[in-house]
Amino acid sequence: QVQLVESGGGLVQAGGSLRLSCAASGRTVGSYTMGWFRQAPGKEREFVAAITGTGMSTYYADSVKGRFTISRDNAKNTIYLQLNSLKPEDTAVYYCAGDRAKSLIRTAQFTYSYWGQGTQVTVSS
Repeated sequence: QVQLVESGGGLVQAGGSLRLSCAASGRTVGSYTMGWFRQAPGKEREFVAAITGTGMSTYYADSVKGRFTISRDNAKNTIYLQLNSLKPEDTAVYYCAGDRAKSLIRTAQFTYSYWGQGTQVTVSS
């Protein structure tokens, strides 16, 4: 079983940056595609970004492309999401998720088997 714990959320002004971390435990996630999702108040949870097990491939939602960067350090069993040029519409709870597919990038939530508890990101205007 994999446990995921996110950290790094907080309150930031528009235009600012945050770095989210997702620490995995229970087993190594180096063979898993890992993703970030977010859920804003009153909205459905949506895909943000994903990275394959080797880190060779990444994929982003159009709304964050060019502003967010997903990365991973398999030696530390940790996944990161760098959030730059933040906008008020980025305000949401951000979730880390693990997909047992190694080389596939999938954006549908049901394909992800493991989920963290989420970390709040609030962007003020």
